[in-house]
Amino acid sequence: TGTLRWNHVFGSKLFLNSSFIFSDYDYNIGYRVSDNLMEIESGIKALNLKEDFQYFINARHNLKFGVNAIRHTFSPGEVNSNNEEFIKSTVLNDKHALEGAAYLSHSWKVSPSFNMTYGLRYSSFSSIGPDTIYSYNEQDEVIDMESYSRGEFINSKGYLEPRITLNYMLNGMSSLKASYARNAQYLHLLSNSSASLPTDLWISSCKNVKPQLADQVALGYFRNFRNNMYESSIEVYYKRLQNQIDYQNGAEIILNKHVESQLVFGKGRAYGMELFVKKNSGRLTGWVGYTLSKTERSIDAIDHGAWYPTRQDRTHDISIVGIYQLSPKWNVSATWVYNTGNAVTFPSGKYVVEGFTVPAYTSRNGYRMPDYHRMDLGATCILKKRKRFESSLNFSIYNVYGQRNPFSISFRESETNPGVTEAVRLSLFQMVPSVTYNFKF
Repeated sequence: TGTLRWNHVFGSKLFLNSSFIFSDYDYNIGYRVSDNLMEIESGIKALNLKEDFQYFINARHNLKFGVNAIRHTFSPGEVNSNNEEFIKSTVLNDKHALEGAAYLSHSWKVSPSFNMTYGLRYSSFSSIGPDTIYSYNEQDEVIDMESYSRGEFINSKGYLEPRITLNYMLNGMSSLKASYARNAQYLHLLSNSSASLPTDLWISSCKNVKPQLADQVALGYFRNFRNNMYESSIEVYYKRLQNQIDYQNGAEIILNKHVESQLVFGKGRAYGMELFVKKNSGRLTGWVGYTLSKTERSIDAIDHGAWYPTRQDRTHDISIVGIYQLSPKWNVSATWVYNTGNAVTFPSGKYVVEGFTVPAYTSRNGYRMPDYHRMDLGATCILKKRKRFESSLNFSIYNVYGQRNPFSISFRESETNPGVTEAVRLSLFQMVPSVTYNFKF
């Protein structure tokens, strides 16, 4: 990834920030089974141009406006094999898309105690050729196809995304904040495993896949104590989600050129409460954060439309951070995090057909990974701190007490008792020490 940025001052009131951003992500994973070799490749590339203006009308009014254009290139996947009888080599054609947006935002200081920021953003997404678009029946069979040439527009979608934030100062130490925002998402991540793997697949909105929409409202109370030495907040939020995407039961999404036929769509919701307390000054600083939340989906084709937790649903999420200044040059820190295990779909039973064991599934994401927690320790030494140059040395230990947090859980027949199925936990990064040198000028 790389970024080029250019700032320009037109005068005392108008500023411009131009950014050109390039990103190219891909993976290449090899598998060996006996003498058979297989490689899986996939990737996603983006060219992004942003023009952001800021216009200061006066002390009470500030305008922000701009445009954004992105060129996406998706490489759905490629399989190379040294044995066509073991697995057939496959190449899926690249897909291309254009994404654009324009926005206007107005910050208004209505009174000394009341601030308002509101705006409107229009975003659009267009699939472009070359590509072949398929139509499917209820049995996921191809019933029609249409080919498009290079640069030809296939399908376009656009949405207005309004947003508003209200901030009211109750007194010098406390305030209330309320907000509403709508967002459209045109890129979607597909995964049918219990862990986030590089082989997860990115797809874009197209004729068969609608953009996801989210409407969120939030309300928060903020209060500082002891001359701003401590700050605290409590916020509640509710998010309504449309066009949520999941895979159907038994779906094959890896290296499937008809992957859209494996998807099902529905609605979602997310709601929760966030608590935060932070100490800003003194030799000991740090913060405590806690989130109580719920994230669910309802899709007619899954569990008869019943609400089920998404994989990212976490009931409890806690983080505690402490930083202690030993001397002008040295400080030490400690971080402890805890969260409820991700929701996953595990087999609830099995049956045997002609000598082969077949897992049986009941509900989507009806099980939980074990809860996640770890502690990190660190120490930083300031080597130099001058006007034009600063440098420091950091020593840290990730997961200091070696907690074996599960990355994934798989199932297999027991080697000692083939009739028994056992769960196998894969854990990564039990304890990782590191040394880092930082400098800036």
